[in-house]
Amino acid sequence: MTQLESELDQIKQQVIEMMDLVKSQLAKGKEAVLTFDKDLVHEINANENRVNAMELNIDRDVENSLALHSPVAIDLRFVMASFKISADLERLGDNAVGIAKYINNVDEQLSPKNLNKIRFAEMYENALAMLDDIFEAFEKEDTKLARKVFIKDQVLNEINSEAAGIVIELIKESPDKIQNYIYLLSIIRKLERVGDLAKNIAEELIFYMEAKVLKHRKKKLR
Repeated sequence: MTQLESELDQIKQQVIEMMDLVKSQLAKGKEAVLTFDKDLVHEINANENRVNAMELNIDRDVENSLALHSPVAIDLRFVMASFKISADLERLGDNAVGIAKYINNVDEQLSPKNLNKIRFAEMYENALAMLDDIFEAFEKEDTKLARKVFIKDQVLNEINSEAAGIVIELIKESPDKIQNYIYLLSIIRKLERVGDLAKNIAEELIFYMEAKVLKHRKKKLR
């Protein structure tokens, strides 16, 4: 194994480690909302610095590889993709923290009935499944897995588009709980953003492995 190959493998392992932590952060966010567990919120907040540090480490190693080895072709695409993926992972981590903040900003747990109305669990599970697909795609270098996220994201978009109307109805029924429902809508918006970031990562993976640029192209071309 050459020095460049060794360094690229190290970057890949760092990205995989960061993916695992971010997925854990988001999964804990779901559990925190469902159980109103403030200990989980504390844990998510505490891990935010780890996510940020991982991004900085990947940035440093990417810069070193570019400066010392001037990679070309697929190696260059991998380095560029890793740099952008780590930035998207950091933003995913930020969304996990934002979701967890809900627990500290409301005084009571949302009822399972209202969570079901807005399809909270369904949306969250689809978002986590998208992350599973892109993370496995990165590890196995499988673009078929990466492309699965484009279909799953349609579910997130559908739930997001319906969410405002449902929240308005909930507020009309219980205006004294307006703060809770506004935060719920905020969580739905953050999950929609998780889907967008997952698509960004999928596009970077396809760029790295197939040298195809999907950004700004029509969906039918994917």
